[in-house]
Amino acid sequence: MTVLAPLEAPSGGSSSPRPLRRRRVGLARATALLGAAVVLLLALHTMVPDVAGLGLIVDTALPWFGLAVPLLLVGALVARGRAAIAAAVLAALVWSAMFVPSILPLSWTAAPASDARLTVASQNVEAGSGTAAASAAALAATGADVVALQEMDAESRADAGAVLDESYPYRYGVGTVGVWSVFPIENAQMLDLGLGWKRGLAADLETPSGPVSIYVVHAASARPTGHDERDAMLANLADHLERDENDRVVAVGDFNAGSSDRALADVTAQLSEANQSDGGFGFTWPAAAPVVRLDHVFQRGMDVVSNTSVPAGGGDHLAVIATLNLE
Repeated sequence: MTVLAPLEAPSGGSSSPRPLRRRRVGLARATALLGAAVVLLLALHTMVPDVAGLGLIVDTALPWFGLAVPLLLVGALVARGRAAIAAAVLAALVWSAMFVPSILPLSWTAAPASDARLTVASQNVEAGSGTAAASAAALAATGADVVALQEMDAESRADAGAVLDESYPYRYGVGTVGVWSVFPIENAQMLDLGLGWKRGLAADLETPSGPVSIYVVHAASARPTGHDERDAMLANLADHLERDENDRVVAVGDFNAGSSDRALADVTAQLSEANQSDGGFGFTWPAAAPVVRLDHVFQRGMDVVSNTSVPAGGGDHLAVIATLNLE
């Protein structure tokens, strides 16, 4: 009688589920940890210490955290871990709550344009680029009632003036900023933002519907290595806005701060910024491939009919154009 030996499994272990299970467990843990980190950074970004510019980097990059959400969801589904799925879903919900309301198209809810309205166009024309005249012509062609330019030197101011002065009979400029208007400009003055720099102005636009305060700002640069001067300028701007007695106020220009930058909090406590007419974040810099919105049109006391970011001239910032109902 022949006794058969029991069959043995192949020695390679390729049919064992244990390595696959271990990989899934590792992926689940990594996904859960990354999801938790994204949630914490989104919800508590203003508490991130600004050591070596870390706070500035996180604030500026905040909208881009949304790119992590699909990766988290895929990782969670592959890993089939409950904690990973929960973290991925929570990250998606937090990001959506923070940003989806601000990227919906304004055109879905904008009030109809009234007969009494104000269109403001603004752009940083990049001093030394030689593009101020082209920018001025492009902005004037939009039919804007007010054109505000920033980062002007003597040459770019002259070039812009040669294009705008005939169509815009009222104008005022100081330092690197200037404003041209079809409406009379009253009470124009350099805006003292506490640093002694001529990078801001304030004035009243005397529209047929009454005065509108306008502020044109070219904030100091913000870099991870230092942004104290920009922060001080924005804080002082917020103080001016709080004391402004006009019911209708517009503040435009290059704020050198993204929409989620904590340095803008005091300004946005006074004024609001409308969504883009076609939706999205409305990034304005760099013009060739924008990744952050440094240029803004903030206002109070008016309904915003449209708000867009468009190329104009050949500078390194896109222009921002907003139309507001005066009544």
